Amino acid sequence: MSDTLRLEMNSAGVATITFSRPETSNSVDDILVAELTASLAALAQNPHLRALILRSDGDTFCSGNDVRWLAHMSSEEQHDNFEQALRLARMMQALDRLPAPVMALVDGPAMGVGVGIVACCDMVVATAKSWFCLPETRIGLVPAIIAPYIVGKIGTSAARRYFLTAERFGAAAAARCGLVHETVEDEEEAAHQIKDWLDHVLLNGPHAVGAAKRLIATVAWRAIDDSLLSDTAHRIAHMRTREEAREGIAALSENRAPWWVPHID
Repeated sequence: MSDTLRLEMNSAGVATITFSRPETSNSVDDILVAELTASLAALAQNPHLRALILRSDGDTFCSGNDVRWLAHMSSEEQHDNFEQALRLARMMQALDRLPAPVMALVDGPAMGVGVGIVACCDMVVATAKSWFCLPETRIGLVPAIIAPYIVGKIGTSAARRYFLTAERFGAAAAARCGLVHETVEDEEEAAHQIKDWLDHVLLNGPHAVGAAKRLIATVAWRAIDDSLLSDTAHRIAHMRTREEAREGIAALSENRAPWWVPHID
């Protein structure tokens, strides 16, 4: 049994990972990195996975790197720090590249790596008591590992502000810069928003959803040249020949639900 998180999956293929270190404000250390990486690897290989929800126990979504872990790593050699940082980087990559949609229910502060985790999610709802902070420069560091995901989500202008000031910003500001998609009053409303997103996602072809995530990563910031035209044409040609697409088109023409839509008794 994990010491840092809980992983559950229901019959519809919706998995939930709950950060369960409320006594440390759900801080990130080497154990959580290893356990979250292993959980994500297992989910990525599960053919029944349709979506992943991230949430947390306690009043804090994720307080960033564990202070004791940081103090320990600051006394280690550069090579050891590199190896540990690379493990964190691979965890972030695994979350970002999970083939199913990832939804975050943020009900409390997210700091440092916690903001990076939020940035890797496809859909994010935050409650009124949530706030965000990138405090690395306050302690003489930079948010290096999480920077690609945060800059990709909020853009360079907002990143310049929040990386350099290390100021706190609330859920409304997070929504304005694109880190958060919806803001609600409390956890109950956030859970309703997650359910609404799930209701939509589960109507869609599972393979098509994963392919759409990969498509976004491929076309983002690329020049619209012959190479990109060929790439996108190959993708849709491949998708049209898959059994999932044939089923979806047949279901549309026959005015019925395709096989992947959950049946509710």
